[in-house]
Amino acid sequence: MNLLITLLAFAFALGLLITIHEYGHYRVAVACGVKVLRFSIGFGKPLLRWTRGADRTAFTLSSIPLGGYVKMLDEREGEVAERDLPRAFNRQSLSRRAAIVAAGPAANLLLAVVLFAVVALAGVREPVAILGVPPAQSTAARVGVQGGERVVALVQDRRQEAVQSWTGLRWTLLNAAMSGERIGLIVERAPGGPQHEIPLDFSSSMRAAESAGFLTNFGLHLQSPPAEIREVVAGGPAQISGLRAGDLITAVDGQPIATADGLMKAIQTSAGKALQLDVRRDGRVFQTRLQPKAVAVEGKSVWRIEAMLGGEVPMVKIERNPLQALQDGAQRTWELSVLTLKTLGRMVIGQASLQNLSGPVTIADYAGKSAELGWVAYLSFLAVVSVSLGVLNLLPLPVLDGGHLLYYAYEGLTRRSVSQRWQERLQQGGLVVIAMMMAIALYNDLARLLGQMH
Repeated sequence: MNLLITLLAFAFALGLLITIHEYGHYRVAVACGVKVLRFSIGFGKPLLRWTRGADRTAFTLSSIPLGGYVKMLDEREGEVAERDLPRAFNRQSLSRRAAIVAAGPAANLLLAVVLFAVVALAGVREPVAILGVPPAQSTAARVGVQGGERVVALVQDRRQEAVQSWTGLRWTLLNAAMSGERIGLIVERAPGGPQHEIPLDFSSSMRAAESAGFLTNFGLHLQSPPAEIREVVAGGPAQISGLRAGDLITAVDGQPIATADGLMKAIQTSAGKALQLDVRRDGRVFQTRLQPKAVAVEGKSVWRIEAMLGGEVPMVKIERNPLQALQDGAQRTWELSVLTLKTLGRMVIGQASLQNLSGPVTIADYAGKSAELGWVAYLSFLAVVSVSLGVLNLLPLPVLDGGHLLYYAYEGLTRRSVSQRWQERLQQGGLVVIAMMMAIALYNDLARLLGQMH
């Protein structure tokens, strides 16, 4: 079932994003008076074909669904009737040609704005920004993070901005780390209590910030859920000790325990010694002895109590009115576009790993996972991929829209177009670069897939 969801979610995402991209080219071409011969989703042999409009434009769904194209009347691609010459693409002004080419990526970016806005308008439940206990030798611990602090605001470029959730804070922290900035966190240890600022210096973290676990390694992570028993295995140590679903562990061997992580750490470091637990159930507290059980995992002994841990994480619902939702959509699209360009630029100059490139396998995997989480998560996934598609198509590579825009920029500066011979050479070079990027992305996909199988 999961595979079916993954395939359907990926197919829908691919179809939607390609269609929107090509429709952007098509719509602006028609608005500029250019005759469109074909609008194709996919390449190769057409599976479905129909015509519409006064120009009898052919709309096709083709057999290789890895892109699409809009074929316009053009003297460079064949003979054009005298009466249709004014409607040929190559006869249009420079500004019109540039607008038609730029419309595809612009459509993807506009779609991202709308999708992000819909998500914001629907209202999203997100974790409250409460910091977890950092590792003892981490940077966050050295600057004063203890764990349990609620981040209420952050100071960046001498401006203070309220923090509404962990999701928003995490995004800001990653952006700051990628840019090597210094920011401050305004925190409180108790609701309405005194506030103080914790300074964070990311100036030496730009390289490390590309790794998936950067914030955790830095010492910044969301507080673990409460040490609550969610489910017990029949006949396991937890059930034998009298624990049941809903019990809250408040102390182990007399030491207070606040989170599921703290309880798991106590179990793992027990070395098999019985633990004395303080348990809260239905408003009363009692004690019980728990004997962890040794289990072999990858040739090593680990201690288990055979229970599922973790209570409800404090959540907040972020809601926006229509205008705020659109503003949020535009801001998130802009920030994600800038972050994408920064990452690509750092990869080019060797400051970021090529492992950041992802291919169709990883995208399909995320499509399936986000679809299983619900429509809000899936729309957010579509928005992120739409931004990536829009930005990547604006790169100045001859086979992409950005390459054609580069030709037009040259034409605007020199008052002469790039020769056909040079266009062909540049096209070949661009194809090589794209092929290399696709090969690296596919390699990364396979490496991630094989890594998950171990």
